[in-house]
Amino acid sequence: MKHRIILVLDCGATNVRTIAVSEQGEILASESLNNNTQPDPENKNYRIWDVNEIWNKFRTTTGKVLEKIEPENIASITVTAFGVDGAPFNKSGKMLYPVISWQCPRTEPVMQNIGKYIPLEHLFSINGLQPFIFNTINKLIWLKENRPGIIDQMEYFIFIPSIFLYFLTGEMVTDSSMAGTSMLTDLRKRSFSQEILNSIGISDNIFPQMVEPGNVIGKVTHQASIETGIPAGIPVLAAGHDTQFAIFGSGAAENTPVLSSGTWEVLMVRTSNIDTSGKALQSGVSTEFDPLPGLYNMGVQWIASGALEWLKKMFFAKELDSEDIYEIMIDEARKIKIGSNGIRIDTSFYPAPGGADSGFIRNLTMETSRGDIYRAALESLSCKNRERLEQLQEIGKFKADSLICVGGGSKNKLWNQIRADVLGIPVKLIDQKETTVLGAALFAMSGVNIFSSPDEARDAINYTGDIFEPSLDTMSYIEIYEQYLEYFKE
Repeated sequence: MKHRIILVLDCGATNVRTIAVSEQGEILASESLNNNTQPDPENKNYRIWDVNEIWNKFRTTTGKVLEKIEPENIASITVTAFGVDGAPFNKSGKMLYPVISWQCPRTEPVMQNIGKYIPLEHLFSINGLQPFIFNTINKLIWLKENRPGIIDQMEYFIFIPSIFLYFLTGEMVTDSSMAGTSMLTDLRKRSFSQEILNSIGISDNIFPQMVEPGNVIGKVTHQASIETGIPAGIPVLAAGHDTQFAIFGSGAAENTPVLSSGTWEVLMVRTSNIDTSGKALQSGVSTEFDPLPGLYNMGVQWIASGALEWLKKMFFAKELDSEDIYEIMIDEARKIKIGSNGIRIDTSFYPAPGGADSGFIRNLTMETSRGDIYRAALESLSCKNRERLEQLQEIGKFKADSLICVGGGSKNKLWNQIRADVLGIPVKLIDQKETTVLGAALFAMSGVNIFSSPDEARDAINYTGDIFEPSLDTMSYIEIYEQYLEYFKE
């Protein structure tokens, strides 16, 4: 029996990838090329995405994947990408201005002065998103203030995954998961907010029809087939923001938190309870649309492996070229007793965007080892994890009985055990490593009736993996956590 294949085009900030997924969730073939922003031709300090460059990379990676599979078995295609970014188009489908990258600093003063359009607290009460400088609202305001001619010509604003859907099908849509990252939506209505758009002087007509993930939006056109090698006529379905599909693809049920551990740690939970009060704003909690209507993705984030990489360069410089450097670091930290011999670290010392954060390493002595410092960082990050989870539980009105951990940081067994001990709940790993791609593929499977729903598609996936249970040493970490909170307050 020939298995049906889902083709996922994944545009990440680091890599452009094409991945073929079986209906059992197995990766059949994968090809990637590096992705990178470009300097804006008008200002070298600004950053843009060259969508034609990305599209050409998709063409290359897709062609290589098609050589490894049987193209006639492709059941559907979908696209996922990072959030917030998009571009203005005119009525004939011409892009009027490059995609301003979320890494571009031009919108920082816009966010700082958002109050001249709408009070920040009121804005948050509607859309539930923290005031990150890269939100879509700031890009539209920047264009309005600095390129009004573009706004005058703009017929549509299209988010980046939908740009590639347009290249594939000739159809323009807005998927709900990307809209939910824009700071332009009404969280409770799952639609764009007329009040917010009116406040910034932008018409809601600029956004193409909103569609839900898994909806068929068109078929691969003859021209797209020539460019990519994908057979014409294959259904193309909406997906969207990578974070939302990573959570769904991890197998997380409602009220089961998922920690995506990388340079940044992103802790999110699928929940039916939301809070857009001033308290939630001050806590740093953001809430976005879940891929399924009726649920929301509530989350917080902080620097994690970025800080550990800084420590690696500072204290393990002699081993930087070693293939075993991470094992060396972990082994030295494992030999250190709980509490890291009194060393306390606030890992905000890692340079965050804008340089606003600062932290500390305290209680150093002549006997302090680099193993002490590295273990202290793992303990500190685990304490940060507990602090932020408690915030999520309070805002989301749930109680977690376990934590799913995915991403590069999940490979560190010592860190996983410390997490479990500090949190006091099991930390679960899953064998599925490509959760974003898997999540998008599950919706695409449902959209072409391989399964009756995304949940049924997910139920067919084998989610096995290691589980780190809290050890008898958990009680020892209570004191460390309390000390961490005291240091953090200082």
